[in-house]
Amino acid sequence: MPLNERDRIEILMMIGVGDRMRTQQEVCRLFHEMHPDREPVSQSTVSRIERKYRELGHVRDAPRQGRPKINENVQQDVILSALENPHCTVRQVSRDLNIGKSSVSNIFKKVKYHPYRVRLIHEFAEDDFDRRTEFCEYMMDHNNQNNGFIANILFSDEATKADVYINKELC
Repeated sequence: MPLNERDRIEILMMIGVGDRMRTQQEVCRLFHEMHPDREPVSQSTVSRIERKYRELGHVRDAPRQGRPKINENVQQDVILSALENPHCTVRQVSRDLNIGKSSVSNIFKKVKYHPYRVRLIHEFAEDDFDRRTEFCEYMMDHNNQNNGFIANILFSDEATKADVYINKELC
């Protein structure tokens, strides 16, 4: 487990100052005696902490390098642009706001927006109106003959097919 800033300061205090300085080996042993439940520190760790303090005057971690975080205002702009124009693409938002496409995608993913493009799979044919009318008439006739007929039908509509399940005993 890495040492936190408090542990590093404690190690510096164990090293001491002036005439009362301990060796790195003594500091390692003393730290382990004070913290037997933790993993012991090595001499190189003690040496590195001491050198860092002498050079920089502190034992804090240096700021990490890496890709900067996206500003919250920019995140709000991305979300607002999607709300204002739900048909815009990630590429358009990216271009309009001058941010990377992956950043826009990550923002959308973070707020649980998913890309969705409507695609019409089924087209209406010329005889669809007549067939729907015939079906309605058929259902009305059967319902008039048997009162509970419609309550025993399960309709499901899926992209690949439309199924109608009818209780055979009623027909």
